[in-house]
Amino acid sequence: MNNLFNPSDTNEILTRLEKLKPDAQRQWGKMNVNQMLAHCNASLETAMGLNSPKKLNAFLRFIGKMLKGKYFGEKPIYEKQSNRRYLYHHRKS
Repeated sequence: MNNLFNPSDTNEILTRLEKLKPDAQRQWGKMNVNQMLAHCNASLETAMGLNSPKKLNAFLRFIGKMLKGKYFGEKPIYEKQSNRRYLYHHRKS
């Protein structure tokens, strides 16, 4: 997995971002290029503390802690597979 703290990985990511075009066909998922960049930017801003999401109530935090290990493991989401199917598949196994 790429790491933004590794200079060679950072250069590779920047090169890939520079190659993006607004009319590029999506390879998987439902977002277009603009939506994907906004999504990545919002995630990075949250990680850097530039914005803060609304705090969840105690019940949702509890549920989140219970489910975190189950749904956020080392198994990747595969191409051409929506998140909903991925979560359903791993819930069954």
